[in-house]
Amino acid sequence: MLKLQRIALSSAALALSLAAALTWPLAAATPTAKPEDVGFASERLHRITDLVQRHIAAGDFSGAVTLVARNGRIAHFEAQGLMDIESRKPMPKDGIFRIMSMTKPIVGVSIMMMVEEGKVRLTDPVSKFIPQLKDLKVAVPMTAAPGAPVPAGRGGAAAPPRYYTVPAERDITIRDLMTHTSGLVSGGLSNTEARNVALKGKESLADYIPRLGSVPLDFQPGSRWAYSAQAGFDTLARIVEIVSGMPFDQFTRSRIFEPLGMKDTFFYPAEGNPRLVTRYARGQGGQLEKQGLANFMNGAYFSGGGGLMSTAEDYLQFGQMLVNGGQLNGKRLLSPRTVEMMGSVHAPDTLQGRPRGEGYGLSMRVVNDPVARNTFLSQGSFGWSGAYGTHFWVDPKEKIVAVLMIQTPNNELRADFENAVMYALVGGGVSGTGTN
Repeated sequence: MLKLQRIALSSAALALSLAAALTWPLAAATPTAKPEDVGFASERLHRITDLVQRHIAAGDFSGAVTLVARNGRIAHFEAQGLMDIESRKPMPKDGIFRIMSMTKPIVGVSIMMMVEEGKVRLTDPVSKFIPQLKDLKVAVPMTAAPGAPVPAGRGGAAAPPRYYTVPAERDITIRDLMTHTSGLVSGGLSNTEARNVALKGKESLADYIPRLGSVPLDFQPGSRWAYSAQAGFDTLARIVEIVSGMPFDQFTRSRIFEPLGMKDTFFYPAEGNPRLVTRYARGQGGQLEKQGLANFMNGAYFSGGGGLMSTAEDYLQFGQMLVNGGQLNGKRLLSPRTVEMMGSVHAPDTLQGRPRGEGYGLSMRVVNDPVARNTFLSQGSFGWSGAYGTHFWVDPKEKIVAVLMIQTPNNELRADFENAVMYALVGGGVSGTGTN
């Protein structure tokens, strides 16, 4: 009976989402500008087009959408290649992409909205909201003596790693989750043990997150940086549900997407949408092979770690809100000081696990030393990326928002796209409308 009630509730929520999408007024198009009017050189911005085309020709991915805006106006917006190889359908500018971990900054904004409302503190222990995550253990691997044979498991494969546990020295906090310094399912033994409590069927955040209390942490909280690809931000999304009293999809829709005019950003539905870009991965022979949905996309689980779909222009609205210090088109989501805190370094590049020149803020990377990072981005630029190739950053100093959308992982393109945008910046530009 309970399962039937959940299905009915999910169906009702889906119907409401569809109704809302149909009744939303279309957001006004973001103003455009000649590149020179906002400080870019046209011929240099065209190098982005050439860069993407080289990758498409090499078979690295099927197509892409790239967008660059400055001072609230779009200077470059282009769709290239195919959204689906089999049908030869051209990539549209309003193609919908699975943005995966670019969901995390949206979770970060959601948490900071709750901080501003006094419902959450960054220093709060996570167990304040989810009691099952209190008194966690930390996994300590048991190393074999030098030269000792590696124990074999079933079928001759290596046996699961052996470990013992010690008590965590303190509770994990909201800040730990926001900065990937919690050790919760962050790539080590914690990931191995998390398989024992894996998401099942049509389970929700409320069903799954409490089970993480039985999973040991990878390290003592705060002692290093290690990426919690899903569990950390799924937990944060569940906390937003608890303190707001709303399912996470409804919270993001009513508190973020509708105010910003992000009409094409959602958790579900996904399959069947004619603008949904096909996801591909490189096969062993180098060819692109079509991929299906991630296993956590079950229609009921609103993953803060990577569940959203969006378009380049929709995500621009989110980025522009950050550049503007928390507001867009008269709608304020956060205070300027809160956005500044999100883009400040909370996990320095000296912390084990972080690359040189790149600290980590509240849900996003922060460029704290461009020379050490070997990048042309401005110091203080911040943003994040998605596992399927999406990428964005904002530059508060230069008032730039840049968005890259593809559906095949490619770290080389990500770095080259960043630099190509900055190579094209040749002047200060004139501040235009559309930034308030």
